[in-house]
This record gives sequence, structure tokens and C-alpha cells, in this order.
Amino acid sequence: MLQRKKLSTTIGASSYAYLHNMVKAGKAESVGEAVDKAVELARRLDNRASLERQTAAYFKGLTSQAAAEETDLEDALSTASNVPPRCARPGWRFLAGRRIDR
Repeated sequence: MLQRKKLSTTIGASSYAYLHNMVKAGKAESVGEAVDKAVELARRLDNRASLERQTAAYFKGLTSQAAAEETDLEDALSTASNVPPRCARPGWRFLAGRRIDR
């Protein structure tokens, strides 16, 4: 079971209304759970921004040779991802995992 911590504080009226509306809309079972969800979202956004900064710094610090290798890898992955899977080829249908030709 998740251990809960007691939080006693005051918040702005609009923030409380937002949390209370989450409960009314069924997005959370309580105001406390709504706070948890809001904090989880904020942490996710912070982590995403941090990853973006770290990625930009990584690419900025690459030598020209390493940058060219990254570009080659990107091109290869892009080409590979544009090949349709076998089951998506025209004229092929599948039934219970077996190919059925038209």
C-alpha cells in the first residue's frame, strides 16, 4: 500500500476549485489524490524539459564526425521505419495469424 503523508496548507481558491472539479469529474477520488495527480503531471513536464535540455546539450557537444554518424543512423532508422510490415503489403490478409492470399 502506498504510504501517505499529511499535508496541511492553504492554496488559492482557483487551485482548490480545479482540484475539487477533478474529484467531481471522476478524475480523482479525493482532493488529496487530485493533488497527487497534479504533482505527477508537473514532475512529468519537468522531466521532459530536463531531457530536452540534456539532448540539446548532447548534440551541441558532438564533434562533426560524431554528428555525421548520428545523421547516418537517423537516416537509416527513418528508412527502416517507412517499410511496411509484411502483413500490410497489398493483397495479403491474415486470419488467426496465417497469411491468406487473395
